[in-house]
Amino acid sequence: MEYKYDAETDILLIKLSKEKPDFGEQKENIIAHYNKQGKPIEIEILDASKTTIKIMETILKKKKVPVAAKTSA
Repeated sequence: MEYKYDAETDILLIKLSKEKPDFGEQKENIIAHYNKQGKPIEIEILDASKTTIKIMETILKKKKVPVAAKTSA
């Protein structure tokens, strides 16, 4: 797996396979790309700086970790 972030477009691309995708499906700011057999090939996150924060907040709430938790340096 590899990922690439483009700060200019604010898009995070997560490649799950070296295959070329055949089609994609978009739901809100996330586009999942698949091969002909329906296997996920890559995930594209639009408006990534905001979308990934929302994803992390959801995860932290499920784990019951305060979203504004501070760590000491």
